Amino acid sequence: MSTDAARAYIEAIDPEHRPLFDRLQGLILEAYPDAQVALSYGMPTYKVGRRRLHVGVWQHGLSFYGLGAEVDAGFSERHPELRTSKGTIQLPPEAAAAIPDDEFRDLIHAVLGGGSST
Repeated sequence: MSTDAARAYIEAIDPEHRPLFDRLQGLILEAYPDAQVALSYGMPTYKVGRRRLHVGVWQHGLSFYGLGAEVDAGFSERHPELRTSKGTIQLPPEAAAAIPDDEFRDLIHAVLGGGSST
């Protein structure tokens, strides 16, 4: 379920970045169909219980916020070039195209479910 503010944010995403956002949102909602989607810190935030995954779309592509390396299923270790600061992963479309869905699923499960999906 999305709030009106989150829906408006998503509908306004630049067409250049919308396919990547749709891909990742699809993976999130596939894993957690009951996730709540609200606008938090000015970006869509997926909520499952007390866990949160903040996903912002910017000029470079998409960013995940609030991720510590200890809770990202090794994603930042495998892709250190995508980590820009503590808890932020910047994901340009070109980089995302080379990353398989299963790796994103593991990241999503680690953040929203508290562990790997494997």
